[in-house]
Amino acid sequence: MAAPRFDLPTVEDETRPFWDAAAEGRLLIQRCNACDQWQYYPRPFCKRCWSEDLEWAEASGKGTIYTFSIVRRNDLPPFGDRVPYVPAIIDLEEGPRMMSEVVDAALESIEVGQAVVVDFREIDDELKRPVFRPA
Repeated sequence: MAAPRFDLPTVEDETRPFWDAAAEGRLLIQRCNACDQWQYYPRPFCKRCWSEDLEWAEASGKGTIYTFSIVRRNDLPPFGDRVPYVPAIIDLEEGPRMMSEVVDAALESIEVGQAVVVDFREIDDELKRPVFRPA
């Protein structure tokens, strides 16, 4: 029996456009047509004006590191095989903050305020997740 995985997202109808686009290498986030607010994580209404007139729009994929941590030990599968890794909160150019991971960077070179761009990594045969690498 395979060990349970703790890195698999729950894909629901409300989030499917996000995951489908990620599988194609595109970062989609929601934008409100009533007040032009961008938002992430997906919701059924705008967090600013409560309008339900939302659309999925492609984000630039550019951002900066708001904060990060270096994880050197994690016993949950499959994270133990990936240590050290860098979870981070990214300020997207469009405004929202997104929890993700910084990849392809020397640990000592990562810093708050650093410019990053989106990339995508396979989770399994069907899903990819957005990660960020130095710009």
